Amino acid sequence: MSDKTSPQGALSPQEALEDAGLSVRDRHALMHHEIRQRICLLDYLPGTRLSEVSLAEEFGTSRTPIRRVLARLEDEGLVQSVHGVGTVVTDADLTELEQAYRLRVELIALTARLDPVLPDADFIAAFDQLVQRGADIVANGTARAFTQFDIDVFQVLLQLTANQPLRQTLERYYFQTKRLWLRAASEAHLDLEEEFRIFQHELEAIQLALRAGDVEAVAHLQRAHISMSLKRLQLKSR
Repeated sequence: MSDKTSPQGALSPQEALEDAGLSVRDRHALMHHEIRQRICLLDYLPGTRLSEVSLAEEFGTSRTPIRRVLARLEDEGLVQSVHGVGTVVTDADLTELEQAYRLRVELIALTARLDPVLPDADFIAAFDQLVQRGADIVANGTARAFTQFDIDVFQVLLQLTANQPLRQTLERYYFQTKRLWLRAASEAHLDLEEEFRIFQHELEAIQLALRAGDVEAVAHLQRAHISMSLKRLQLKSR
C-alpha cells in the first residue's frame, strides 16, 4: 500500500488557496476538486493512503477542513476510512460500477428537462475552444491528457442545467466511474486513437446542437456517448 500526497507535476493548490477573496466554502470546494481530480487521474492510485497532516501542509490549512473534504470523498465512494490505517483511495471495478454507469445514461437526459439553461454566445465560444483542444488531442494526446480533457468538457456541459441536485448527482457518479476508462487505457485494453476520434465526433455534433440552441439534442448525444463508452469497456474487459 503506497502513501502519496503530492504527485509530481501537479500545480500547487496552495497558490490558489492564498486568494484572500475565497470564502471558507470556496476553499473547501477547491481542495475537494483538487484531491478528487488526482484520484480520477490516477495520481492517487487505489490503495494510496492520504495523510491528513501532509495534505494540510500542502494546502496551507489545518487538519479539520482536510478531514471534512476526505469525509465528503468517502461519501462519494472515492476513498475509505480504514481502521488502523487511515484514509485510503478505493478501487474502481467495472462489475461494481456498471449500475452507476447505467444510471448516468438515464440522468444525463434530465439535463434538458430540469431547469435547462440555453447556451449564450459566450458559452458557445468557450465550447468552440474545447472542440479545437479536442482536435489537438486527437493529433498528439495521451490517455491522461484525454481524461483531463473529458473532465473539463463534462464540467462545462454541466452548466446547461441549473438544477443543483441533478448537477450534484451527475458529478458524483461521473467521478466514481471516470477512473475506469483511464485504467483500461493504461492496461492497453483500449485503442486510444479510436477513442479520441469517437469523442471528437461527439464534440462536433454537440457543437452543432449548441449553435442551434437544442439542449435536448445535446443531452441525447451525451447519453449515447456514455452508453457506448460502457459497451466498449465491457467488451475490452472480457
